[in-house]
Amino acid sequence: MSALDPPRFAVVDAVARALAEDLAPLGDVTSALLPGDATTTARFVPRQDGVLAGTACAGEAFAQLDAAVEVTWVADDGDRIEAGTTIGTVAGPMAAVLTGERTALNFLCHLSGIATLTRRFADAAAEGGSARIWDTRKTTPGLRTLQKAAVRAGGAVNHRGNLSEWVMFKDNHLALLGIREAVAAAHAAWPGKLVHVEAGDLDQLNEALEAGADAILLDNLSPDEARAAVEAADAWAAEHGRRRPLLECSGGITIDAAAAYAATGVDLLSTSQITQSAPALDIGLDID
Repeated sequence: MSALDPPRFAVVDAVARALAEDLAPLGDVTSALLPGDATTTARFVPRQDGVLAGTACAGEAFAQLDAAVEVTWVADDGDRIEAGTTIGTVAGPMAAVLTGERTALNFLCHLSGIATLTRRFADAAAEGGSARIWDTRKTTPGLRTLQKAAVRAGGAVNHRGNLSEWVMFKDNHLALLGIREAVAAAHAAWPGKLVHVEAGDLDQLNEALEAGADAILLDNLSPDEARAAVEAADAWAAEHGRRRPLLECSGGITIDAAAAYAATGVDLLSTSQITQSAPALDIGLDID
């Protein structure tokens, strides 16, 4: 298992739910009519250039239907793939191959679409600086683990996976608690967890720095405002002899704007587009 792979249990669970959705209550009543000894070989072929993700789910779809189906990949998650090239093959009983085809392709096309759009964002950000693209929790319910793996395959990094991973105060929390009080309460209650604070201007940034935030989200700032925030945070860190908090820009991070934001010196650029708005990559299963 590589760092790009989703956990095995998440793959098995997601695929089982998808197959149940397709097969309950009577199974594939069409493929059941095929001759029992019919076999086939088929090839996964992308119709578009892109980045591959979701191979574990695609393979698992056939494995759960019939252990006799063999799936072989000639490309790995994270690889750039070209239209018209074979990226994997499926061989085995025709009924199982046809039954699993759509489930396998649904996962493969959806997750490869996320990886492909993520790579476009990552490449755009790299033109401006060293900032990494960061995802969000704006994911399809039940598929977050798989989608975050696809983000990694696309060359970006994962934000927190759920609400338990670290403490994150956004504007609605801070309206009630205040930055200093919120950070102090978090450090007292969860001393081992990172404390992340949203800041919408330089005053809030300075308050978060003084409060001891571990990471600061610069929300809806322009590139010029973000650059000023980075300079202020660097100056504060130098004055206090400390490492500056992790700085994230969020809001308005598009492919066209990614380079300008990366050039400000922030560490991370977060966007929900890569999981919420990625179009599926067109991949087919061609039966020989």
